[in-house]
Amino acid sequence: MTLYLNYVYELLEKDCNLKKISIPVDATESEPKSFIFMSEDALTNPQKLMVLIHGSGVVRAGQWARRLIINEDLDSGTQIPFIKRAMDEGYGVIVLNPNENYIEVEKPKIHVQSSSDSSDEPAEKRERKDKVSKETKKRRDFYEKYRNPQREKEMMQLYIRENGSPEEHAIYVWDHFIAQSAAENVFFVAHSYGGLAFVELMIQREADVKSKVTAVALTDSVHNVWHQEAGKTIREWMRENCCNWVSSSEPLDTSVESMLPDCPRVSAGMCLMRDVWVF
Repeated sequence: MTLYLNYVYELLEKDCNLKKISIPVDATESEPKSFIFMSEDALTNPQKLMVLIHGSGVVRAGQWARRLIINEDLDSGTQIPFIKRAMDEGYGVIVLNPNENYIEVEKPKIHVQSSSDSSDEPAEKRERKDKVSKETKKRRDFYEKYRNPQREKEMMQLYIRENGSPEEHAIYVWDHFIAQSAAENVFFVAHSYGGLAFVELMIQREADVKSKVTAVALTDSVHNVWHQEAGKTIREWMRENCCNWVSSSEPLDTSVESMLPDCPRVSAGMCLMRDVWVF
């Protein structure tokens, strides 16, 4: 998995000319960090900015679906076609990385002193007990390794400050980058859980989002305005400014019935992500 991830990152930098930006922006050298990708003009382009948010799971910055990358090709499963077309049409670009929420480090080993050391038991009896204890631990460790051969070390998760979830990440990137950009018009493309993260961003930063975002293209978004408690003014704005392309056997752009009173839902037809361009 790491190999293909690094290859996609390399393409984003070398093929798309994006910059890899470390976050949090004020992180110390020793604390956990994540990153996003931006075009050179992402913050200075006065006209338009494109923001891409992928879904949940194993995907990372610059990808839509690992399955498509493996079974189809990079153009189908990555955001590279979107990025290139956006830049060709004069957009600045920011690529979010909402699933990079923590780093894994080896859990420190805690050495517990045997209670038998301070006992008044005879030395021979203590040695026998220690031997039994060591043998028991050895058998347990062997069993654990046999049951889960990949887990040779006990790991712990260190969450990245202010980026510990996709929703936190979207708000952080908005506050520190998108809101600071010069672009008069900001456009979002958000896939699956990325749509939920966008709606949460809107709930937390409603006035700012309304003043800066022109349109939002959702693809198979899993947001839910009821569960997320999006207010009436947000639902009204979404009806006017958002559209959700969903998996359907209907022809492309055919209206699809929705149970939720938010944005229109239309068929994505048989299109791959690389074929969808709505702005």
